[in-house]
Amino acid sequence: MRLKPFLSLFLMALVYHSCAAQDWQSFWKSYKAGFMDNQVRVIDHSAGDRTTSEGQAYGMFFALVANDRARFDGLLRWTEQNLAQGNLGEHLPAWLWGRGADNNWHVLDTNSAADADLWMAYTLLEAGQAWNEPRYKKSGLALARRIVEEEVVDVPGLGEMVEPGPKGFQHGDTYRLNASYAPLQVILGLGYFIPGGPWKKLAANVPTLIKDSARFGFAPDWTNLRTGQRLTVTPTIGSYDAIRVYLWAGMLNPATPHREELLKSISGMENYLRTSPIPPAKVRPDGSIEDPKGPVGFSAALLPYASALGDEQIQNQQMSRVDSELNPQTGLYGNPAQYYDQNLALFALGFEERQYSFDSNGALKLKWVRN
Repeated sequence: MRLKPFLSLFLMALVYHSCAAQDWQSFWKSYKAGFMDNQVRVIDHSAGDRTTSEGQAYGMFFALVANDRARFDGLLRWTEQNLAQGNLGEHLPAWLWGRGADNNWHVLDTNSAADADLWMAYTLLEAGQAWNEPRYKKSGLALARRIVEEEVVDVPGLGEMVEPGPKGFQHGDTYRLNASYAPLQVILGLGYFIPGGPWKKLAANVPTLIKDSARFGFAPDWTNLRTGQRLTVTPTIGSYDAIRVYLWAGMLNPATPHREELLKSISGMENYLRTSPIPPAKVRPDGSIEDPKGPVGFSAALLPYASALGDEQIQNQQMSRVDSELNPQTGLYGNPAQYYDQNLALFALGFEERQYSFDSNGALKLKWVRN
């Protein structure tokens, strides 16, 4: 008789977990229903229904992982027509599109975002290979060349690095960089497709940037580098951009050069999570916590990071939180479900479910493709 309460709770937990969990393909369908319209643009409902090049690039990557070519083509077509003046080979995509002061929908900021550009070029090249479509490869190569021409700079004391965009990130001898804009596997992958470019040099410098800026083991959103007589590195707060540094690092192939060094440089997050079940939303440059409650997307983003560290405690802890915030009515995470959380979760859960992975050269391995 004394076992009944325990058994009851145990069975309830099993039932709850089975209800909470969902497969990645179902999540992708829920995401499409919740965040895309019939134009096939990704909509951020929490920010005036705007669309960003980031959302389009991520959507294209997820469509490739899902073997959803119709959705991929729709996302590509909308992006090229509305963000790239009709030609991705000649124009980097504008990062922001939405309703303007004139009450019309159009590009609101013509500057591009390097993180979106890198993911888009990489995804086009991988899609060209997976679907045997030369048109995608041609667009990917053209976009990659445009990135090199407009967004790659040689920072004295660091070397070649990707600027966050063509305009506004260099003032005299000061460069403003963002490590989350430079996922190492994507840069390595572009080098795989384009051996003659600057990609190997860029890949070697990304871990250095992360190590030099994560002084207390936490990645910052932004890093200001003043070259002058010697290189001075000044990190900012770590929050919504920085969480992707842990995500990208966690998804690296174990044989990737500098992987262990990179993971070690951001070990502050691992140490924090051993005593705190929820990842911080904001970390000050000195390693102190400004906001201790990160959203559910942060917990999802840290799943590959915990897997890479082999830390089952953190992995189970964060997975439990993610599962607990699944809304079975919408198939999305959080209430209300936020655009950025879903993107982080799609990356992380797809990787954890082995829908995709990367080899040590950054080449994409897809579950639906027989490699």
